[in-house]
Amino acid sequence: MIDPVVREFTAADEVALDELAALARESIREARGGARWIETHPMPNWNDFGVVALVADLDEVVVGYLVARIGGDQVMTVDEVFVLDQAREVGFGDALVAEIQRIARERGARRLEAEALPGDRDTKNLWERAGITARLITVSVDL
Repeated sequence: MIDPVVREFTAADEVALDELAALARESIREARGGARWIETHPMPNWNDFGVVALVADLDEVVVGYLVARIGGDQVMTVDEVFVLDQAREVGFGDALVAEIQRIARERGARRLEAEALPGDRDTKNLWERAGITARLITVSVDL
């Protein structure tokens, strides 16, 4: 059994996280809503003062991440969560979400919000396991 390790980002993680973020974007490019999501979500700035960046690692190899920020409205927003395919189904995503919930409470957030692309059942399941449910669905059309 794997015991997922989740920790806060350090400067030593930056290259690995940049590679994972690029892979995450490539993996959703053709998904419904993926191209638009990529357009509106620049690559994370891991060192940004307002960002909480968490790392999932397995034997000191970075296998996933979560990026969030807390706004003035006391809402912690998860901007991105990604786990490598080969590290899924063993609890890394759940561990990342549990840790951001703990951090959000610790920092005085009153709500946690996140996104999932339409048809991305894995991400929807991740949020639902944590008790995070839809409050708004955004629809759009290219003109």
